[in-house]
Amino acid sequence: MYLHWCDSSRFSQPRGMTMTSLLPSPGDGNCYYILTEDCAYGSKYFQAGNMCFCSERSYLRNFSDDRPPACFLKVIMLDDSSTVTINIGILQPVREEMAVFLLAISSHNERLNYFLERLSLEAALRAVPGQKVMVEVDRQYFPGIIRYIGSIYKNASPVLSPFFFGVELQGEGENRGRSDGSYHGTEYFKCKRNCGIFLPFSRVQFTPTPDDSYGKQKPKLDTEEVVPVKVGDAVSFYVDEVPTKGIAMAVYREGTQWFVKVCPEEEGTTDIFREIPMDSVVKESLPSLFSLFESDMGLGHPTQMKREINESGEECESGNSSLEVNSMVQITLDKGNQVSGIIRWLGYLPQIKHKMAGVELDEDKGVTAGEWLGKYYFHCAPKRGLFVKLQSCQPDVRFQCSHDSDLSLVDYRGQEVLPQAPDSFPPLRNEAAVRVLRGRMKGIQGHCNSCYMDAALFSLFSCTSVLDSMLFKPFPLCDRNVQSILRDEIVNPLRKTGFVRARSVMHLREQLTEKGQCSSFTNAEKDPEEFLNLIMHQILGIEPLLKLQSGGQKEQDCYCYQIFMDKQEDLVVPDVQQLVEHSFLSSDLKLVEIPSCFIIQMPRFGKEYKMFSKIIPSLELDITDLLLDSPRECCVCGDVATLECSECFKDKVFAATGLKQFCSSCSRQVHSHYRRKTHKPTRLHIPEEFHSRSARGSQQVPREKMELFAVLCIETSHYVSFVKYGPENEHWMFFDSMADRHGDENGFNIPTVTLCPEVAKYLDLPLAVLALEQPRDMDGVAKRLFCDAYMYMYQSKKMALYK
Repeated sequence: MYLHWCDSSRFSQPRGMTMTSLLPSPGDGNCYYILTEDCAYGSKYFQAGNMCFCSERSYLRNFSDDRPPACFLKVIMLDDSSTVTINIGILQPVREEMAVFLLAISSHNERLNYFLERLSLEAALRAVPGQKVMVEVDRQYFPGIIRYIGSIYKNASPVLSPFFFGVELQGEGENRGRSDGSYHGTEYFKCKRNCGIFLPFSRVQFTPTPDDSYGKQKPKLDTEEVVPVKVGDAVSFYVDEVPTKGIAMAVYREGTQWFVKVCPEEEGTTDIFREIPMDSVVKESLPSLFSLFESDMGLGHPTQMKREINESGEECESGNSSLEVNSMVQITLDKGNQVSGIIRWLGYLPQIKHKMAGVELDEDKGVTAGEWLGKYYFHCAPKRGLFVKLQSCQPDVRFQCSHDSDLSLVDYRGQEVLPQAPDSFPPLRNEAAVRVLRGRMKGIQGHCNSCYMDAALFSLFSCTSVLDSMLFKPFPLCDRNVQSILRDEIVNPLRKTGFVRARSVMHLREQLTEKGQCSSFTNAEKDPEEFLNLIMHQILGIEPLLKLQSGGQKEQDCYCYQIFMDKQEDLVVPDVQQLVEHSFLSSDLKLVEIPSCFIIQMPRFGKEYKMFSKIIPSLELDITDLLLDSPRECCVCGDVATLECSECFKDKVFAATGLKQFCSSCSRQVHSHYRRKTHKPTRLHIPEEFHSRSARGSQQVPREKMELFAVLCIETSHYVSFVKYGPENEHWMFFDSMADRHGDENGFNIPTVTLCPEVAKYLDLPLAVLALEQPRDMDGVAKRLFCDAYMYMYQSKKMALYK
């Protein structure tokens, strides 16, 4: 099976796409599209992510009702204005307002990823000047304010010009920009020198506006705007002729009318917000603002706030000296409502004598995104931040171990069952993955030899949806109880809050023990493939991920592929591509169809012996030559191949990667050499449709590639995982479900997720240099990725749409 030929039913139906759905809203003039896979046309080659268009008139001429359905569409590529004919199966329609933002992303692969994920793109469509954002500059994020949205190229394409965001950098971002609001001599906005920057939306982290929850788009204002009240000011106003005080949480304008969003004192810190016209609000003097912190209102019980006099006679605070940044705490509000969160900042705010804590809450019950009086002290999602006195914070009892009870799984002491999340949450990508997943007590909490399962689940569901069908699809043998535990107790909490408690995983392990008729799943060491085979095959009964054929025999089905191969003296530091090709060739295997997910176990013998001291991750796995009965490319001239030679694969004269197949003329020439005259090439089957077109000598064989999304590693019987959360080589995170521990035998494990951009440094090294790198000298956790890899996971995003 090969998916580059015209088969409208195969491409259109799984996506719910009819021929007319390729046409955006009528009257646009042009219809815009993005390529979802690589495409060759004559001597030209277009990567997935390229964009193109055709006129509405041309579209209607091709797909009028009185003509048979067309499989191809003539379009004009936006990159080079060339006219090409493309299979409609690899085209996805794009609205013009989306296309202008996508064009600003220069990387085709990154552009396609953002189009498929949509979240950031939709946020860009909603963005407006004046909105506060976080922007990526030199691989760091800094606060800023959108000042301009639009084109910055004078000589842009007359068809469509890319849109950029002009941002004025604030706070720590000042002097890290590139301009004063001008670009190539044209002024788009005004700001201080080196405080302006123009960026594509992919490098902008959009902060929802204050009233997103009401479906309104009211951007926050810069504190420099000339208005009577600013965010953070103490204000007074009247409610039923009763004077009331509060804090201004947002200031915005609707038409010509200004409004202030106020959190009243008497309503509690987070319970109610009031939207009041600006002319009905009076700004209070500064001490009234800070009186919020002098009282005990909303900041815990007075009995929890102890004071003592130090030797110098100064009053100081005590009682919670063990709390520090990243401590998990609980805070009691004025009406007895309790909220929990993580301390993100400790210190002193201007003119407040108490030591304060900036807390990121677990729920949207805060009043800020880490900002206080125009300055960011930490960063979190809107309505998740809260500043309170440090003494108001108490250690989160859910994570305290009890010495007079049996071993718990962190069991959120006193809470047997967490409410299940009724909604489904998408996988986390890019900045969202960093914001939700990074930190201590993040990921999936390990307990009692569960690391094999923790690492596998985190890899498969945190940042990709390739196997989300396991969570919803009613398979014939599906055990709904196991499926609901997996979806509602593990995957949804992981994607929503970034944390899954050990109790939830133990619940799944108990079900696996019962359904799998194996008594050791709740306590014994296992391997990831044993867990995956059990839950996919025996319990959920999902369709096998891989369909293989060996030497023309009957098809074989499997969920994970184990690499088997003899020791190769010439492979010192191989990459995954080489290992897969050697293994397939030695076993005479072919893939019957393109898999949506390809899980590959590295060649190792037991947990102590590794065949290779290092293995290089192949970020892309080219499976074109591994597919059964698919068109192949001659490795000499690039024409369509008709013969394959397994002996030539071992010949060092040829490239180290790629199976060796030839067209008829190249095969005769290659095998005329005296060393290769005894070789016995085998004939390849070429699809009739492709073969007839290639005879004209103008057909280039497209490549079928899968992308790496996770790697499981093992060292001394302990599994960890690396997950690729974004498109760049630096976008890796490292997860360990048992990174640290609180307490002894009655304690609990602390799972941790850290970023590991150092991986990119070694991916870019020449092979000879990487081979000489000593594992102990490698930065960060990179050594574990290169030296301890156990299982690689690849995905095909387009095939995931159909399975």
